[in-house]
Amino acid sequence: MTRHDFLEIMREEAIEMAPLIREWREHLHQFPEPSFQEFNTMKFVSEKLSEFGIEHETNVCGTGIVALIKASVDSGTIGLRADLDALPIQEKNEVFYKSRNPGWMHACGHDVHTAILIGVAVILNKYRAKLKKSVKLIFQPGEEMNPGGASLMIKAGVLENPIVEAMFALHVYPEMETGSLGIRPGLYMASSDEIHIEITGKGGHGALPENCINPLFIGAELIIELNELIKLHTPENIPTVINFGRFEALGSTNVVPEKANIKGTFRTMNEDWRELAFEKIEASAKKLASQHKAKIEINRSKGYPNLENDPYLTTQVLQLFETIFGKQNISKLDCRMTAEDFAFYAAKVPICFFRLGVGNNAQGIKNSVHHPNFDIDPRALEVGLLAMASIPFMYEV
Repeated sequence: MTRHDFLEIMREEAIEMAPLIREWREHLHQFPEPSFQEFNTMKFVSEKLSEFGIEHETNVCGTGIVALIKASVDSGTIGLRADLDALPIQEKNEVFYKSRNPGWMHACGHDVHTAILIGVAVILNKYRAKLKKSVKLIFQPGEEMNPGGASLMIKAGVLENPIVEAMFALHVYPEMETGSLGIRPGLYMASSDEIHIEITGKGGHGALPENCINPLFIGAELIIELNELIKLHTPENIPTVINFGRFEALGSTNVVPEKANIKGTFRTMNEDWRELAFEKIEASAKKLASQHKAKIEINRSKGYPNLENDPYLTTQVLQLFETIFGKQNISKLDCRMTAEDFAFYAAKVPICFFRLGVGNNAQGIKNSVHHPNFDIDPRALEVGLLAMASIPFMYEV
């Protein structure tokens, strides 16, 4: 049997399994769970793997699952990852599979990733005699929350026993039409850090500003100053974002509060500048606090590193996808300032992280991830299944 013949078999398997994958995805979509609390999701994945006789371990880092499909020869192991958690978003879609858990939604497509990886496990288990490398299937909790489930899974030894030599993952991409895949060798996604700021001034009556140190004024000045600071000092050709999404101070029309709290994000694509930027942020805050006789505490929640695809590995996957789906359906992605905890795996092994087109503009399926009306064209499930299931067989059938 030629490699081409075998890839055609994979295509037929994906077509046959697609309705089942859709059923699993729509079930998961109805029952989204918070990061590191994916207990029912873990149970569902475990039940499906057991139905198909796939040995696996549950409760890894609390709610993670790891399965191993052993090859007929001992020539190494690769890893495929899906993430399990949902987002704190109230879904606005009016579909039968709408979220039943108020305030929570699979608005980032992790239900898609998980359903696809279960299907991949089934196909790989069926054709394990053809595998030249064993495959570890990693269903990972907590991608949406620092410190990132990937970092915890790595500490728990998910890349060991047997040693994983390369990692692969896909992610939904509604900006791209269904039937398409996107990929980028090298640097692709930014690092991400959370900024938590507490400003302590002096509260009092709003009509007597001379007796107050208003933390709202200081906070407003600090936000503008930090934005200008980053613009001024960011090295040339290093994409960088600083932004703030929460400013809270519990005063009133005539009450100046004592404290104000600000939360934001800092993202960049250079690790040295990432560290230097926080030194400058802290120095600027300290200077401003002194000027106003206030107290400013900057707390950094260090998030995910840059995501950098291994050039050689990613080029191999690119060529595989061009063979299966046609060059016209594969796009080279632009760098993106969003972040992904899959980047932690890159510090340990070569990785390839690619995008699955799930949009359908003609049908109005075009809302981005993290949107309350996010959804997918279900035809994308077949494409994602074929793409992920074929990767282990690029190591020669």
